[in-house]
Amino acid sequence: MNLLSLEEGKSTEESYAQKMANVRLGLIPEHVAIIMDGNRRWAKLRGFPPVYGHWKGAEVLTEILRFASKLGVKVLTVYAFSTENWSRSPKEIDQLMRLISFYLRKK
Repeated sequence: MNLLSLEEGKSTEESYAQKMANVRLGLIPEHVAIIMDGNRRWAKLRGFPPVYGHWKGAEVLTEILRFASKLGVKVLTVYAFSTENWSRSPKEIDQLMRLISFYLRKK
């Protein structure tokens, strides 16, 4: 998982280089919003249960929070649970809620 999102149609190196150029220019937004999406698919593609993908996504989010803070981002909004998530199994919903609760209390 990459800490910096990739722009459509650009290679990883080009996208990363452009973003780092923006950092050097001081073009850091005050408010950044992140939609947590694809963690479940990431896990399934690798043969892991969905909850593993959610945990890995939370670990990456922790890194993003640190990185954003160091860059000077003042506000970070994270969309971690959508209305579509309610259609998942009760077990997975419970796991997601426990994960969110854990990170809010411990991190």
